[in-house]
Amino acid sequence: MLLRPKLPDVAPTPTTHVITSAVSSRPHHAPANCSCPHAPASSAGRSVAPYVGLGVGAVAAVLVVGVVLTALLATVAVTAVSVSIAALVLRSLLNGARTR
Repeated sequence: MLLRPKLPDVAPTPTTHVITSAVSSRPHHAPANCSCPHAPASSAGRSVAPYVGLGVGAVAAVLVVGVVLTALLATVAVTAVSVSIAALVLRSLLNGARTR
């Protein structure tokens, strides 16, 4: 449930405005009282296509951030090992000069 997108409860219905001329050859009737033999609007469901693109973008962003953070962690680790080796070499050189 953490990464699933939440779909809106009610899909907004598009409104269309029909501009008709002042003189009409056919009588105009209201859509509520329509007795035309056309099929009713289908309610096949909501489209998930916009949310798929959002999910792909989110996954790509998480992967990029993960790669960058891993590279930074590896850089810090390599730097720490290099500094510790340099400190050991300097300490051994300084201790060797004191004992001679």
